[in-house]
Amino acid sequence: MDCQIKYSLLDTVLKEQKNHKNLITAVKINNVLRDVQTQVTPEDKVEFIDMTTEDGVQAYQRSILFIMMAAVNILYPDKEVVVEHSVNNGIYCELLPKGDLTLEMVGKIQEKMFEFVSKAKDIKKCILPREDAVALFRESQQIAKSKLLESLKQDYVSLYYCAGYYDYLYGPMLYNTSLLDKFAIDFYEPGLIVRTPLISNPNVIPPKMKQKKLSIILSEADRWSYILKCNYVTNLNEYIHSNKISELIRISEALHEKKIAQIADHIVESIEDLRLILIAGPSSSGKTTFAQRLRIQLLVNGINPLSISLDDYFLDRDKTPKTPEGQYDFESINALDLPLFNKHMMALLKGESVELPVYNFTTGYREWKNHVVKLEPNQPIIIEGIHGLNDELTRDIPSHVKYKIYVSALTQLAIDAHNRIPTTAARIIRRIVRDNQFRGAHALKTIKQWPDVRKGEDKNIFPFQENADVMFNSALIYELGILKKYAKPLLEKITPDLPEYNISKRLIDFLDYFEDISNDDDVPNNSILREFIGKSCFF
Repeated sequence: MDCQIKYSLLDTVLKEQKNHKNLITAVKINNVLRDVQTQVTPEDKVEFIDMTTEDGVQAYQRSILFIMMAAVNILYPDKEVVVEHSVNNGIYCELLPKGDLTLEMVGKIQEKMFEFVSKAKDIKKCILPREDAVALFRESQQIAKSKLLESLKQDYVSLYYCAGYYDYLYGPMLYNTSLLDKFAIDFYEPGLIVRTPLISNPNVIPPKMKQKKLSIILSEADRWSYILKCNYVTNLNEYIHSNKISELIRISEALHEKKIAQIADHIVESIEDLRLILIAGPSSSGKTTFAQRLRIQLLVNGINPLSISLDDYFLDRDKTPKTPEGQYDFESINALDLPLFNKHMMALLKGESVELPVYNFTTGYREWKNHVVKLEPNQPIIIEGIHGLNDELTRDIPSHVKYKIYVSALTQLAIDAHNRIPTTAARIIRRIVRDNQFRGAHALKTIKQWPDVRKGEDKNIFPFQENADVMFNSALIYELGILKKYAKPLLEKITPDLPEYNISKRLIDFLDYFEDISNDDDVPNNSILREFIGKSCFF
């Protein structure tokens, strides 16, 4: 097969690497992320991307997964690698048909990968006519990938080739296996976990981590996609083409309702003990709608919870901690009046009357408006906020009365077997749509704020997610087909001269894999998706 190989930037990268502390894994050309094998002109603006950036780390991880697939292709040609999700400081993968993967097999795969590293094999970029690429993947029985490529509007596609193995991966990769020596593979029955360096320590393989509860909810997400017979984007597109999307929406929403009802039933069973329901999760997870729907399910069981906002317990502005840059740090747990919050919660749980504060965000000061509440017997409190899983928030409250719920959008859908959809991609699209719908914010502003949002999540939410008593996956398998028509026009307003164009273009390219679900009337008014697209019965 004829391949057009491009190495134009490679010499420049090799020279730059000598003066660069961290490994360069990709480049931005005119604010667009590319691999180092991309051709440039003297007029192009080139920026080097290394392992201290999310893009750089993902390029490295993607390259490691690629050589793992190449190793499996040699060792176990009858097996297909399926890249599932991020968990336990790595990426969980399975080999299909599953059920017979062993520790010895995992060891051989890792050994073959290190053999690639020692032999310094080139990872070549090949530009092929789309029809040839489709035929190539049909021949190798990668049907989902071939169908997706077939639906693309472009005439040519970029493949990568190494050790007799071709693949189409959605993002840049490194150019030589000698650079890919930092990885570890763990047998994690029935699959394996691939660990590669993180931004926080780009030169070190992260240690093993056990995230048992997250693993359970991710397995549940896999079961849901199996129930819906919708594992890949092409499956979703087929639902849309065949006019069966309404049924998919109804089943997806029913799965959500069933899970929320199960959580409510568990609370009711232990209502004499579980008096403080704490809900937390990252940005754009749909926590507010979840809390409302949980409240309704509790009402069905004769339980009327009292909702209290953590925002009303912010310290007065002049007492609010600041970031190193001198900005008010409202996401810090120390921005809350923890002694007062704990005092009020303890008093309420004892059956006492409490006057709750109201925080005035305009003045930056707490106000008292005679908002007095008292709990009825067996009436729980619902608290929603980013610190809900952090025991420091409720440090004076006995553990046995607390019930912690972690809500996050853990996307069940994948692009194809080798390309998962990061949960952050779905969440930022949700947030772009919501910020525009309800706050009048442009996509540019949302994208600019996103790195700080992620930093806050890494500090205040993700370290505590395993403290949850239960996890709820708020992702809806059909949602990107709905969100596309809202998000894409907003993203298209970001011009190529802006640094944020890199993210906007990638999100546009990503959304283009999805067919439009033009009519969203089938989305119920209590859906979590309504929190972002509007017409929710709760707001």
